[in-house]
Amino acid sequence: MKIVLAPMEGVVDHLMRDMLTQVGGFDLCVTEFVRVVEQLLPNKVFYRLCPELHHQGFTPSGVPVKVQLLGQEPDWLAENAVRAIELGSHGVDLNFGCPAKTVNKSKGGAVLLKEPEVLYRIVSAVRKAVPEPHQVTAKMRLGFEDKTLAIENAQAIEAAGANSLAIHARTKTEGYKPPAYWDWIGKIKLQTQIPIIANGEIWSKRDAQMCQQQSLCSDIMLGRGALALPNLAQVVRNNAPAMTWEEVKELLLTYSGYEIFGDKGRYYPNRIKQWLGYLKVQFPQAESLFLTIRSMSKSADIVSVLQQSPNPICDAKI
Repeated sequence: MKIVLAPMEGVVDHLMRDMLTQVGGFDLCVTEFVRVVEQLLPNKVFYRLCPELHHQGFTPSGVPVKVQLLGQEPDWLAENAVRAIELGSHGVDLNFGCPAKTVNKSKGGAVLLKEPEVLYRIVSAVRKAVPEPHQVTAKMRLGFEDKTLAIENAQAIEAAGANSLAIHARTKTEGYKPPAYWDWIGKIKLQTQIPIIANGEIWSKRDAQMCQQQSLCSDIMLGRGALALPNLAQVVRNNAPAMTWEEVKELLLTYSGYEIFGDKGRYYPNRIKQWLGYLKVQFPQAESLFLTIRSMSKSADIVSVLQQSPNPICDAKI
């Protein structure tokens, strides 16, 4: 079984990748998307979104990182894919799943699932440009408005030469609303030979097992579930006990140090509130902590609350 940390735009940046991979259980990380329009992007763009490239493409704990590209122009995506590889990315991933309206309006992300032939042209161009043995992979949803083209889209990506395909088990229209349709990944699996990584609505070990059974996939990708329970990958892989709230609070303080003393300090208040929004799925204490700091805008005030609040040992809900 391979466990991949999902690309989550505006959430899983290099600091979060560092922290979650130190907790352990992940085999690979995929970055937030690099938006490609009609140019070869300067190196600084890649380094900004993937600072791990300064260290041969690994997180500090040694987990490889793959750059994800988003766009609709095959040739420009191909050129930027080569650049990412040259800078040290462990393969290149192509985003065909982003549900954001602003992205879809500019013909990027999930809107491309309306046109399997465009998927084919993009993957084919990137695969031809990127030298072996570097991998070219893709991430898609089950469709845009419905699942009519789900199998055809996956087959197009496979025929174009992709090495593997991660599938989020919902359409763009379904967003992140439960349930995830893992069985649909299974339908695609039966009609393709490409290795598939199942993604969507995995919050616990039981979820992971059910996903694997229904999707017919052994490999999984964790996103929101890993933010709600930071050691979810270890729980799934090694049957580790779920983190306690006390342990999570230590991570919150560690993350505070990363954010405040890194280059994103001004974003810290919003980032920590955002993370608490995910943590409250598993920990009721996260909700009360969020309410306490909700109106705070200064990093020092938030850290002070984290340091002073009580540490009751409480298991996660799973």
